Amino acid sequence: MRADARRNRDHLVAVAAAAFAAADDSVPLENIAREAKVGIGTLYRHFPTREALVEAVYAAELDEVTTSAAGLLRESPPEEALRAWLDRYARFAATKHGMIDTLRAGWASGRITPPTRERITAEIGTILAAGARAGSLRADVDREDVTAMLLGVVLSTATGSSAGQTERLLDLVVDALLPRTDG
Repeated sequence: MRADARRNRDHLVAVAAAAFAAADDSVPLENIAREAKVGIGTLYRHFPTREALVEAVYAAELDEVTTSAAGLLRESPPEEALRAWLDRYARFAATKHGMIDTLRAGWASGRITPPTRERITAEIGTILAAGARAGSLRADVDREDVTAMLLGVVLSTATGSSAGQTERLLDLVVDALLPRTDG
């Protein structure tokens, strides 16, 4: 991709992210193009459907979360890095409720693919492996199971729950991953 095209694409994603955060993902695409100071044709060249734009925004923001495990592990013991990473993901997910219906529709129709779960699972796996090596997290836990627990917490507390409930449930997830002490 040419540098100017990459800048236009990145700028469209940033403008769309701000628009979706301020309202939801039903913001007219014409408004996003106008705010980004590009033509609607430029927007559609990069994102042929609304779902493609929503997925691009979601994926770009998820990058910030999914690339943070290594840094957290450098700063903290694995069990603390895990808890901090789970908090980051929960905060990220809490801001995406306006997009989730469009994402689910795109995933269900096959128009967009959900590579995000694999990215989440990979980061969780990185932290679990570090914890297993250090002896501070269980080595017998499947990273897919931890992803399922995390998504269960996030989805079950998405609406109407207090932040305190999310924190308590994430504490339980981490507690389940600590080495067992028999006796």
